[in-house]
Amino acid sequence: MVNSRWWTQLHWQEYGAELLGTAILVFVGLSAVVFNFAQGLPMEQLIPNRSLRTLITGLMFSGTGSLVAISPLGKLSGAHINPAVTLGFWLQGKMHRHDICGYVIAQFIGAIGGAALLVAIWGKYAASVNNGVTLPGLGYPLWYVFLAEVIMTGLLVLAIFIFVSSHSLMRWTPLMNWLLVATMVWQESPISGTSLNPARSIGPALVSGIWQHQWLYCIAPPLGAILAVGVFRLVTFGKREILTGKLFHVPNYRCIFKNVKVPHRT
Repeated sequence: MVNSRWWTQLHWQEYGAELLGTAILVFVGLSAVVFNFAQGLPMEQLIPNRSLRTLITGLMFSGTGSLVAISPLGKLSGAHINPAVTLGFWLQGKMHRHDICGYVIAQFIGAIGGAALLVAIWGKYAASVNNGVTLPGLGYPLWYVFLAEVIMTGLLVLAIFIFVSSHSLMRWTPLMNWLLVATMVWQESPISGTSLNPARSIGPALVSGIWQHQWLYCIAPPLGAILAVGVFRLVTFGKREILTGKLFHVPNYRCIFKNVKVPHRT
């Protein structure tokens, strides 16, 4: 009887949507990295300016996540596709314990699958950019890289909280996310690779067998999410409440989150 009740609490459709969404993010996003920076491909000659190629990559990478958010997958699960974002929503009391576990496991499996597909399709071109593994920039001390990841992830999660706690802003969350993350990739990727997402980093690292400094990308983004929770509560004095756990909420999709303050299916 106990096992039966436990089993029925799991939301497999949402977990599957997170798995597929994260796989799409990692595969398409890292394909943008390969396309724009791999040796032997024409982008280096077509656009010699590395900064401009980094901006294009950021727009493509973060745009993928935003498109997932407004897709049926994102409308169902909320398109966290990032354990740090899921942690933030859980700390804000929007997720059940079994769902945070289901989401995070699905995100890591999806990231591994997306990275494996990247290697299978792009081959030597992916290998020339370390299969998209996030690594600290040359010349930057690890404490600086760690701090950059904490601050950038904190800003991302805080921005999401601000948008999904406003009736007028919440529909624009994917657009905000696209522009904000693209800017972060453009400006911060030479420092840390702009992970912001433990699953995005561990997927390529596992597939490639490159583990150098990967602990940093497992610890710093969750710390950034925790920081965002504290800052949000501080600046709003506890009077502003997050309305939903989804980055793009539509009322005709089931919503499994707790304390949802906007129309939704149960």
